[in-house]
Amino acid sequence: MLLYKQKKNQNGKGNRLLISITVLGSAGPIRFVVNEEELVAAVIDMALKLYAREGRLPVLGSDLNNFLLYCPNAGSDALSPWETIGSHGARNFMLCKKPQPEKVADEGRPAAAAKGSGSWKAWINKSLNLKISSH
Repeated sequence: MLLYKQKKNQNGKGNRLLISITVLGSAGPIRFVVNEEELVAAVIDMALKLYAREGRLPVLGSDLNNFLLYCPNAGSDALSPWETIGSHGARNFMLCKKPQPEKVADEGRPAAAAKGSGSWKAWINKSLNLKISSH
């Protein structure tokens, strides 16, 4: 006869969801099960720990405050760290590093503008639209 251990946080409240989180720059998505009542901040923390445990590249670090979680159903805005992961009814997400403050170049223009780099929000929108339209 097999014995099964019951997890500490398994209390029957809320449904459990298999979610998929794509990390920008990584080879493939991370998949794991969460309670739909779990906060977005806790899900980001779990994703970063799992990502590091699997030895994935690029190395991201472990500070969840440096990351934003996006949901294709929620538009171009990042999910609030205080909302629940199940609030949008989605199971696929994208994890991105927060943009760093722009450094000011010698001529008073932002350094990013001097290099000609595009907006990270535009890139996210384009990526999300490509993912959605390909299904």
